[in-house]
Amino acid sequence: MNVTKSELIITAGNKSQFPEGETVEIAFAGKSNVGKSSLINTLINRKSLARTSSQPGKTQTINFYGIQDKINFVDLPGYGYAKVSKTQREAWGKLIESYLSERENLKQVVLLVDCRHEPGENDKMMYNWISHYHENVIVVATKLDKIKRSQVPKHISIIRKGLGLKPTDKIIPFSASTKQGKDELWEILDMFVE
Repeated sequence: MNVTKSELIITAGNKSQFPEGETVEIAFAGKSNVGKSSLINTLINRKSLARTSSQPGKTQTINFYGIQDKINFVDLPGYGYAKVSKTQREAWGKLIESYLSERENLKQVVLLVDCRHEPGENDKMMYNWISHYHENVIVVATKLDKIKRSQVPKHISIIRKGLGLKPTDKIIPFSASTKQGKDELWEILDMFVE
């Protein structure tokens, strides 16, 4: 999709704030600081619509972005960040869980993992959850520019094995700085746009 229009619809801190209507939603999940906001900004050709931060745990709400009036991207709070209170973590957990399990507009969840590291327990839990509810999982391996090109196949293989991906799942190596993987991801996401 050639994106010329994108906007922040709402920053939702609870279920009652989720947008109404039937617009298809694609959610982006991953641990804190894995690059969800950077991926969204790259996909929509904007520098800072989705706020990025070097400080993990910055996104504490579910942020809905309208794209071309056809599809909504949903930026979920990062998981696995220790510097927030247990109560706050539990509140986010409940909010994310209710969104992921009850939201009818949600058609796909894209799981982001850092291509430099083996998937952690939280990544595996999220993958298992997504694959339970969705036939095919899209995994985006971020920060591709941080490893040598010759190392990419090895790292992708580690992620594939670490998460236990099914043959039908897709894994897309991605870099926000070089834009590698952007077109490949859009090819898949375009299928959800009516």
